[in-house]
Amino acid sequence: TTSPSLLCLSSLSVHIYHKMGDSLASAPEFDPYNVLGVTRHASQAEIKKVYKSLAREWHPDKNKSPGAEDMFIKITKSYEILSNEERRANYDQFGQMDENQNFAQAQQGFRHYHDSFYFDESFFHFPRTSRDFTDSKHLFHYSQYISEVLPDSFKRPYLIKITSEWCFTCIHIEPVWKDTVQELEPLGVGIGVVDIGYERQLANHLGAHRTPSILGLINGKVTFFHYAVVREHLRQFVESLLPQKLVEKVTDNSYLEFLNSWHEENKPRVLMFDVASNIPLLYKLTAFAYKDYVRFGYVDMGLTETSKVVQRFNINTYAPTMLLFKENTDKPADVIQARGMKKQIIDEFVSNNRFLLVPRLVNQKLFDELCPVKQIHRRRKFCVLLVTGEGEQFVSVNEAFFDFASSNTKEVLRFAYVYQRQQQPLCDTLLKKEDTTPPQVILLERRNATGRVFYRTVTGGWNGSDDDKHRLLEQLELLQRDSSYLTHDAMLPELNNEFASMFLIQWINTAYDYLAQFYFDLLYSNWREMMPVLSLIFSALFILFGTVIIQAFSDAGEDKPAKQKPTQSPKTAESSPGQESTSSRPPKKSFVEVTELTDITYMSNLVRLKPGHINVVLILTDASKQVLLRKFAKEVFSFSGSQTLHYSFLNVDKHSQWMDSLMESAPDARPSDCLDKEEEEEDSTSNKSDYTGHVLALNGHKKYFCLFRPVFTGEEAECSRWSDEDASKASRSRSSSRQKATTLEIHHKLDRLGLWMERLMEGTLPRHYVPAWPGLDTITPQK
Repeated sequence: TTSPSLLCLSSLSVHIYHKMGDSLASAPEFDPYNVLGVTRHASQAEIKKVYKSLAREWHPDKNKSPGAEDMFIKITKSYEILSNEERRANYDQFGQMDENQNFAQAQQGFRHYHDSFYFDESFFHFPRTSRDFTDSKHLFHYSQYISEVLPDSFKRPYLIKITSEWCFTCIHIEPVWKDTVQELEPLGVGIGVVDIGYERQLANHLGAHRTPSILGLINGKVTFFHYAVVREHLRQFVESLLPQKLVEKVTDNSYLEFLNSWHEENKPRVLMFDVASNIPLLYKLTAFAYKDYVRFGYVDMGLTETSKVVQRFNINTYAPTMLLFKENTDKPADVIQARGMKKQIIDEFVSNNRFLLVPRLVNQKLFDELCPVKQIHRRRKFCVLLVTGEGEQFVSVNEAFFDFASSNTKEVLRFAYVYQRQQQPLCDTLLKKEDTTPPQVILLERRNATGRVFYRTVTGGWNGSDDDKHRLLEQLELLQRDSSYLTHDAMLPELNNEFASMFLIQWINTAYDYLAQFYFDLLYSNWREMMPVLSLIFSALFILFGTVIIQAFSDAGEDKPAKQKPTQSPKTAESSPGQESTSSRPPKKSFVEVTELTDITYMSNLVRLKPGHINVVLILTDASKQVLLRKFAKEVFSFSGSQTLHYSFLNVDKHSQWMDSLMESAPDARPSDCLDKEEEEEDSTSNKSDYTGHVLALNGHKKYFCLFRPVFTGEEAECSRWSDEDASKASRSRSSSRQKATTLEIHHKLDRLGLWMERLMEGTLPRHYVPAWPGLDTITPQK
């Protein structure tokens, strides 16, 4: 006995199946072997290799030819048939497969269809294999959403559909969804599809518990779509996600004010001319993508109120036009005009002009992009920085610097300026060695992301005279020929964000957004969907009352100076880098924590060190312990903010054989023989080597180390630079240090440790691999 529901489903399936068979019968014969271009005797490895090659060639994202999508579907279907031995054998025997099967054969009849319906996996899972290609290429996974989509939502909005394989209601919205995707995706809207059956974790994270559902994502915030699924409604929904006043409407009365306000916002201006009463969505999406760099204005050429500005810049009213202005508001710096504005053209136009000719450094992000860190695969970028003020006495000086930059535009040079009052820590760091006051021009090059720079102040200051311009030009030419012209180095502090709003204003704006979302969800959503919003609101209230209001009553306690932690040896070496260090960005601790390697700490500090972590170990003796630890702390202090570096010391008086065992296991780490025969004979008579002042960077997980050899008494340590007389002197100095090293000699052994640490952070030091770490307990003398 068959239930009525099963009979209904079976009859519906038969109807669908015969309809597919009729359409396939009229289509050309499908041969998967010809599609992939393989023989009938090809192995599975050959089929897989050919499929990967053809899939890359015909993928619609890379191949823009009209028939690419159809060809890609054929290739995929051919691989599905030939990669399965049972399907391939069925195709080789009957000439057809799955939905291509000709069930009109006399010997098969209805029985073969019945078996196929219940047991043929590909037909039983029809919704999965027949998923629309538009949905397949937009499927999201949880890890992809967290690592890629969520950060990208701060540059463009996303429209996401929640669906599942057996969602029959989803079929009704498919035509509207496909048309909407084809319209919005070329404009720059991100498209996503989440299959709730396979990505339950992501669906819960988004707060989606029903299918079908459509939601928007922008700036990391999720908003649900609650209206009828109509193409126009979806477009309006995407526009509503964008912040208000992204694009300012400009008329004859306001265009001068709009262009001249570049100085306050420190951004170029873009005027977009078009004939449309409403600002096109493409312009709004572009303005959102580049909101941190460029300010956008829109001129409706169909209004009489815009005739003067159109005539002023001689705009062709028959085609959309974009003008980009920098410091000179009388003449645009760049222009594009096209009858059909495309996203790629606009993106390239704005991206190439996103900085002013001489921008003001107002935050760290702008500094990082304008003056990038020196990298091996990139050409050097030198930053020409004017330290100046905001008063009227600096106006002529600033204009002279702008004129100089306008006539010396080179890719290798980046011009910028800062106001001393706004960026006081930065200016103090750069000017304290020269003891000068603004205005001053500084040439600098960034060496690493932690803030280290090489710089030089231009001699003679900067008053904007012709002599100053000539002097600056000469020094720039010297710099481009020889980068060692930059004689000073420093650790720059992070720049203040001059445009950051107050905390209270930020909190009020955030609270308003969440309250508006709460009200909206109260009308359209159930309580289960509202729980994430309620949780965020109460978390924000708890943070406000727990950190801001309570802190206001504890300000009196902050006036008391914090007690300095006493210097302990060997636990802590020095609490500050001293006068010799140029670091103005201190690490999280005000001291360097140095641990002694003993039988107890050896396993945790080396053998079981986490992957990616490195232990920097100083080799010392009882006699040199205090001097070397103090110098060691001073040299590594600027690197102690890194979470992957640990610092230790090893006393060779207690563990004399450990270094010998380590060097024996890595013969390539032994120093080259650069001394004369007398020194060799003298060394051979010694029973042990002197490793005092050596520093090792030990990677316990990958079993390699980098070696720093000390520089004796401040002399050059490279053998190639020694003469015979120098070598003999170095030999006598070395032998005497083995007996009794003076404080001066020990102090100078670590003179170049800072440079070595820089190379360690860059990953350019030679690595010496060992089969296993020597055991500290087995080679420790018994006492």
